[in-house]
Amino acid sequence: MHVDKPAKGSRKPGEVIFPRFHQWDAVLRLEAAARDEGAGHSYLVQHSAGSGKSNTIAWLAHRLSILHAGDTKVFDKVVVITDRVVLDRQLQDTIYEFEHAHGVVERIDRSSQQLADALAGQRARIVVTTLQKFPFVLDKVESLPSRSYAVIIDEAHSSQTGEAAKELRRVLGSHAGAEGDGADLPPDAVEEALAEAVASRRRQENLSFLAFTATPKGRTLELFGRRKPATDRHEPFHLYSMRQAIEERFIHDVLANYTTYKTYFRLEKATTDDPAYATAKARRAIARFVTLHEHNLAQKAEIVVEHFRAHVGHKIAGAAKAMVVCSSREHAVRFWQALRAHVTDHGYDLGVLVAFSDAVTLNGGDPVTEAKCNGFPDTQTAQRFDSDDYRIMVVAERFQTGFDQPKLYAMYVDKTLTGLAAVQTLSRLNRTRPAKDATFVLDFVNDADDIANAFEPYHGETVAPPSDPNLLYDTRHALDVYGVLDAGEATIFARLLLAEPVDHWRLHAALGQAIDRFWDLGADEQDRFRDALGRYVRIYAFLSQIVTFADTALERDYLFGKALQAFIKGDGGDAVDLGGALELTHLRHEQRFSGSVSLGGHGGEVTTIYSGTGRMTEPEPEPLSAIIDRLNAQYGTDWSDADRLVFDAALEDLFPRSRCRSPRSTTLRRTSASSPRAV
Repeated sequence: MHVDKPAKGSRKPGEVIFPRFHQWDAVLRLEAAARDEGAGHSYLVQHSAGSGKSNTIAWLAHRLSILHAGDTKVFDKVVVITDRVVLDRQLQDTIYEFEHAHGVVERIDRSSQQLADALAGQRARIVVTTLQKFPFVLDKVESLPSRSYAVIIDEAHSSQTGEAAKELRRVLGSHAGAEGDGADLPPDAVEEALAEAVASRRRQENLSFLAFTATPKGRTLELFGRRKPATDRHEPFHLYSMRQAIEERFIHDVLANYTTYKTYFRLEKATTDDPAYATAKARRAIARFVTLHEHNLAQKAEIVVEHFRAHVGHKIAGAAKAMVVCSSREHAVRFWQALRAHVTDHGYDLGVLVAFSDAVTLNGGDPVTEAKCNGFPDTQTAQRFDSDDYRIMVVAERFQTGFDQPKLYAMYVDKTLTGLAAVQTLSRLNRTRPAKDATFVLDFVNDADDIANAFEPYHGETVAPPSDPNLLYDTRHALDVYGVLDAGEATIFARLLLAEPVDHWRLHAALGQAIDRFWDLGADEQDRFRDALGRYVRIYAFLSQIVTFADTALERDYLFGKALQAFIKGDGGDAVDLGGALELTHLRHEQRFSGSVSLGGHGGEVTTIYSGTGRMTEPEPEPLSAIIDRLNAQYGTDWSDADRLVFDAALEDLFPRSRCRSPRSTTLRRTSASSPRAV
């Protein structure tokens, strides 16, 4: 028996919430396994986004905090980890509300000292914190009591395979509390210190990890999943799939009403000279020019606003909202400006917000921020968007994932979405609520087949093959050909790094010769070495947590290489600015697909480490005219006179019997034909 879950933050004091079957089943199975197996094991829970994960975690945390095997308590403390830098208030509030005894739940929302005190103390059985605080705890806790911990991870993904996850193991694990003597380590102690560093990466006998995610990566499955001998694949311990959640109407199918458009354009060179550019850089610059062009944004803004008014705004009893997803902060601000201009020009009562981090400079002017654009602090954006005053929000990364707004009905996508990012972004729409009957996506950029391929691995059960540990040795040997790394220098660096206190000036000096050898390489070799070193650092950080390596030289070279990366960063190449050299002469947005994006029901396989290495050599620069001709052939079509004046042909499909003003023109024309998709 269950009741529908209430909206987050709406639970009244004393209100009883009955779990749905998948929630109760997951809690009981995890509890039984932890009782039988004891501490030192990992469990991956793959539950669809929108399936009530916060409540499941809250129930599980409280059950594990009092779990006994006979007369022995299985876990002394339960630590709930969220990877967000700003602690998920919804999650911690949910856990806190489930236990009213004072001091049982400690919410870490101030400092790492607060976390250290909670871990060392006796009273708090459940500690809720962020992963980012663990690297700063070691200097505040000389030695923790010998305890067993259940670590529940909210939204487990690759960040739990890096240095912060290693620090968590160092703080809570059996190897925590190592003390330095204030001097450089003697040579015969370097191996011991490196061995301890290696051991701190491994699974600890006193730590059990219970990780929750809707979209597990290969790394997540290998780190927390269970390897099944029959299939030789890592699988989740408990599954509540996207397919099942949709079938049980617990979430909406965000691919059921999907419309894609293709942008056709024609460019001309606006200068008499014909300079040569690196092809890849020039193509990126041209793509940015087209994306941010005022005609392009004005047309898309018209499509978004008119479609929202005609097909979305009246949904959810007139409370429906939409999100516009952009590829950059500048893109988001310019799209927001175009939307507001269209709304203002037509006298519509339609509030539009923008959300992005930090500040962005437009056309060399003063930097603008989210708060300056919206007219209130960015801490209020989510709350204001929930009100009746605002119906559309333009986003660039911020709110694109991890944002729960059940009134979101439509999404307008103007950004390339691939793999996991596509699933996490579009899943913002899947939350249910009364009067919400469906969802709608209008995609200006992506192909429906590509979106289907992105969703397929996560629609059912997601599995991953085991990584080959030999790949680590292969990637390490690939560095030798460049002659940058030196074993003796790496050993000296490790000795200095593992000593207490750390002398940062001497550390930098120990890197000096390797840095010089790197800059002596040619430009192409520098790029290839950066790629090879980054690959080794990433693979070691992951594999060292699931494979026992006896070779401490791997840890030594990892520490040395990770530090070296900071001093050999590339400049990213000089950006090519072609704004004054290009003219957009033709533009058309044409509907390509409208309907349901079909998926299978069995899920799929994700791979952790790919075998490809290195980068392709950049071809020789070529004339701008040749690059433009090739793009015109790729993105061109049969043009009409209306396209030259930037009349929006897409409106003929979208808005029957409406009168739409074309950007930069006072001409009014009547559109015809039917809507591409009745929502």
